[in-house]
Amino acid sequence: MSAPKVVTRDEWLAARVELLAREKEISRAKAEVDARRRELPMVRLDKEYKLTGPDGPVGLLDLFEGRRQLIVYHFMFDPAWDEGCASCSLMADNLGHLVHLHVNDTSLAFVSRAPLAKIEPFKARMGWSMPWVSSHESDFNYDFQVSHDESIAPPEYNYKDADTLRAEGLTYLLTSEGPGVSVFLRDGDDVFHTYSAYARGLDTLLGTYHFLDLTPLGRQRYVNEFRHHDRYDEATGHSCH
Repeated sequence: MSAPKVVTRDEWLAARVELLAREKEISRAKAEVDARRRELPMVRLDKEYKLTGPDGPVGLLDLFEGRRQLIVYHFMFDPAWDEGCASCSLMADNLGHLVHLHVNDTSLAFVSRAPLAKIEPFKARMGWSMPWVSSHESDFNYDFQVSHDESIAPPEYNYKDADTLRAEGLTYLLTSEGPGVSVFLRDGDDVFHTYSAYARGLDTLLGTYHFLDLTPLGRQRYVNEFRHHDRYDEATGHSCH
């Protein structure tokens, strides 16, 4: 991408003020969408999911850690892989200190279908500390449309069924893992699903993108072109869709 054209300070200021008006329009539109997201109805979860954490079996309720809200990031890590998805790793690298969520009565946890025996060494390699559990022997990933196997459940991703995915050339999603985020609310021991997002809906989680969007050269690469942060000096690195 070429650099912007060179202009006078007055010309730059006029262009900047014009863009500021557009930025404010988008900010107002986002605030409206955020409000509508908060107003979405919710669904009670009647199924008890058996997950595995570092200290043994856990349920979805345990991931709240006593708080009212839970955000689950569906980290792509197939049981057959030796390491987690590079794109999801970029998102993990963008996490701030979780205390800022905790003081707002919100917990965050990663869930992957890989067994904990693969998750734990990869997590240590990346230097992460977020809660991360395995859904290896659970329907959790399939119920929230981030793992796809037609022999287990009808594939669906980003609210598109198998026929739509095929028609759009997204056939790889019929047999693969996909990233996502889901949000839950707790009322006592009752857990409710309030929101899930997938694909480009996850861009809002990527601080790296938002910083790059401020620059003239922009993002420069798609999310699946990023590597694990310890692989940038290698010729190739693991990537995923």
